[in-house]
Amino acid sequence: MSDVLVLGSTGTTGSRVARGLEAAGLRPRAATRNPVKPGQIRFDWDEPATYGPALDGVSAVYLIAPVGADPQPLVKEFLQHAPDARVVLLSSSAVDEHTPVLGGLPGLVRRQPGWAVLRPSWFMQNFTAGQLLGDSARAGRIVTATGDARVAFVDAGDIAAVAVRALLDPEPHNTDHLITGPRALSYAEAAEIVGKRLGHPVVHAPVPTREYQQFLVRDGLPESYAEMLALLDEAIRGGAEDRVTDTVERVGGRPARDFRTFAKEEIR
Repeated sequence: MSDVLVLGSTGTTGSRVARGLEAAGLRPRAATRNPVKPGQIRFDWDEPATYGPALDGVSAVYLIAPVGADPQPLVKEFLQHAPDARVVLLSSSAVDEHTPVLGGLPGLVRRQPGWAVLRPSWFMQNFTAGQLLGDSARAGRIVTATGDARVAFVDAGDIAAVAVRALLDPEPHNTDHLITGPRALSYAEAAEIVGKRLGHPVVHAPVPTREYQQFLVRDGLPESYAEMLALLDEAIRGGAEDRVTDTVERVGGRPARDFRTFAKEEIR
């Protein structure tokens, strides 16, 4: 196989995908705004002139869409530079074709000759320091609009394991992969587990959808993106994420990581 381009190569899943490809004997082409290491290549969604050089000679792409009001035009233009490449898109278990902002992206990817759409549940790594949930937990209070509904939080490393197989398997998967952890937890249960690791109580404060949207805007998110996230929380409240799949073990080839194991190993 020729080069595999990894977008978001310094991010939560992209960095793990890059390491997984290296473990499989490849040297991935790591896209970043500021390349400083061997194997990195400059790429910026806001500069379409970087699309072609990043994709030159690439046979497969791990695609993370840009965060913005409407990423579809950018992704569509990007894919025009790689008509023959296999594309593995990081989407979300909560996204369908009706979801604002992100709902149209899987349809673009499915036009490729080889593709997979990864639809993970919410990341366990959202509870680490530097993330909104993680920093809120360290302050003792997690705010969501999910009520007491459950989510099968998934480890980013498990998502990457599925992504690597979708990028490298001889036959393209040409399917959506719903990816979850091994059990579903409410945010209150997750907060209790995280609090025990932090050494102080962490409470879950459920709020109405609109209030949560305003909370996200105050945290610095664009209005449209905050609205989308708030609506996803509303869907969780209705039970949309209370499900468990075997995708990590079946496709990724390893048991899915449990939330308690994650907390023990990564919560500081």
